[in-house]
Amino acid sequence: MTHHEQPGQPEDEPLPVHRETALGTARLLPDIDRPQAWLLTLDGTPQSYVDLADPTHLEFEYTRRIGHLADTIAPAGQPLDALHLGGGALTLPRYLAATRPGSRQHVVEADGPLVDLVADRLPWPDGIRVTVGVARTALAAAPPGAADLVVADVFHGSRTPAHLTSVEFVALAAAALRPGGCYAANLADGPPLAFAAAQAATLRAVFPHTCLAAEPAVLRGRRYGNVLLIGSTAPLPTAELARRLAGDPFPARLADGPDLDALTGTARPVHDTHAVDSPPPPDGAFSVG
Repeated sequence: MTHHEQPGQPEDEPLPVHRETALGTARLLPDIDRPQAWLLTLDGTPQSYVDLADPTHLEFEYTRRIGHLADTIAPAGQPLDALHLGGGALTLPRYLAATRPGSRQHVVEADGPLVDLVADRLPWPDGIRVTVGVARTALAAAPPGAADLVVADVFHGSRTPAHLTSVEFVALAAAALRPGGCYAANLADGPPLAFAAAQAATLRAVFPHTCLAAEPAVLRGRRYGNVLLIGSTAPLPTAELARRLAGDPFPARLADGPDLDALTGTARPVHDTHAVDSPPPPDGAFSVG
């Protein structure tokens, strides 16, 4: 455990922190433009951005999209029971704690030393329980029908592990949700979007109501980027969600119905027997110096 700090620095000038964790080298980098904000990277790949002074500030576009979903699936301020698979620095749990006080949240993160680093440097508010464990194992053990929201945001390196991309995995998420609850999975893909298409087909095999959100250039197969998949047993707030997504600094487009049919094409649902990791990003896609 190494803290790179220099004597004599002003106390109000935060310095980067480096620490070896179970999955690589974690770095906490202060944002000079926001005095209590930090970027968490793992082996140079951005993982989380947290503003301790304003937990409602969602810097990463994909986290903002999940935030929009959380804002629209229940009346404003109503507490939610949420299960987060993949923790990082707990950006979204902090957001829900701030926007929906009283929410009960369980976060499962595989990297124990990373959890220790975040607890040490970026302590989280009450109402968030963090467990070190394997996402799929924790999901299988989750109380049935108890969650309003299940978020899967698990990357090993820059790729989603294969065992978190199958019909069997999504069925575990569906079992953990109460009727009308919502499942959201953050993935990444690039041209020709074969992985995203197969994941959309996988979601549709489990949930009767599904949609997908991504930047237009990603949806058109022009570049690599984040793809948010959303599923529920109840109709989704697609009109309001689409409006919010379109208003972002980096607007995203919502694909459902015929648009999602076109994207999915002839792709088949993925089962455990032939699941694969998400494709690697192109060189330099997410790296931070």
